[in-house]
Amino acid sequence: MFKRFAPVPVFVSFFIYAAILGSLFPRIGDIQLKMGLGEGALGLAITGIPAGVQISLLFADRILNFLSFTKVMTLGLGLIGMSYSLAVWGAFATAGSVIGIWMFFFILLLAGLAIGVIEVAVNLEADRIEYATGIHLMNRAHAFWSLGFFTTAIIGASASQFGISVLSHLSGLGVGIFLISFWCFYRYEQAPARPSDATAPPLFVRPTRAIMVLVFLTLSAMLAEGAAIDWSVIFMRDMFNSLPLTSGMALALAAFFQFIVRFNADRFVEQFGAYAVALCCLWLLLTGAALIVFSPVFWIALTGFALLGAGSSVIFPLAMSAAAQLKDRTAATNVASLAQISFVIFLLAPPLLGIIAEHFGIRYSFALVLPLVLLSFMHVRGLSASKN
Repeated sequence: MFKRFAPVPVFVSFFIYAAILGSLFPRIGDIQLKMGLGEGALGLAITGIPAGVQISLLFADRILNFLSFTKVMTLGLGLIGMSYSLAVWGAFATAGSVIGIWMFFFILLLAGLAIGVIEVAVNLEADRIEYATGIHLMNRAHAFWSLGFFTTAIIGASASQFGISVLSHLSGLGVGIFLISFWCFYRYEQAPARPSDATAPPLFVRPTRAIMVLVFLTLSAMLAEGAAIDWSVIFMRDMFNSLPLTSGMALALAAFFQFIVRFNADRFVEQFGAYAVALCCLWLLLTGAALIVFSPVFWIALTGFALLGAGSSVIFPLAMSAAAQLKDRTAATNVASLAQISFVIFLLAPPLLGIIAEHFGIRYSFALVLPLVLLSFMHVRGLSASKN
């Protein structure tokens, strides 16, 4: 149903991928209450997703040599939806026990394995279409990822507000996304590989000094985005005793304003340069985090989450672009090195922020973003250095 090598299927793939990936998080507060967990135990339980992602990223390129883009989208999205439903069903059936926590963790790990492969597949397809057509679309593709997260956040918050059970919500959405992906991609012809795709980087790429500068630049945005995904709904519930729909708006606003900035990012970078855009985003990120941490009323916190989403939107894509422009090694090697190191924050963030929230309060979890933003300010010149 799609034209050959058109940008539209890439945008659709990013959107539906985010819609199923993000479906769990608007209901995380309901899941916590049903399982009877503190923030620390909940943080450990949801670490199954990033753990699975980290494992599958090591082998994703080899898996994609055997599976077409169509199979990755349909089978992968189906596995995520099924895993979410099974994880919730198993955890609720064994609520209050250690078995429930570990069951939740390991079933979510299966979802993470699928997520890692899909993550590589959709970005690779976007890159190949860019190469085939000469159209810059990576930032817009990631904007549709944010739009998918916004959509699923609204759906999840509404389901919680109207008393729809978590299992019914996740099962229904999972089946719907699977059918949509099959209908959209069953005749899809993927773009040809770049000539450089034949040489894959090793499983682990040693980071250079220039790469570590970019890692320090991205840490604040990575942590802020992870914190918003995992903890924004619980933050609003615990701090302001807000209704489920209002709590879900925290995640939705972060995703929506992330979408707005990402969709226009290429034009901003062409007009003002990557360095200026990154500085502006860091100031937005700093302001948003501060508003969340010190918010006396719920609408100030919601404003903070909107700014947090806008500020965290393009720091990592800009750093990835800068890594590709470094002259010391191949672009693929430097990009892989930055991705491997930076994505570790997603593995560490849920339990770390959960432990902080349980022992010191959930405001302190978001306060951790503030010193990391200052660290990012100290290393933002890495975007300029990459061009030298």
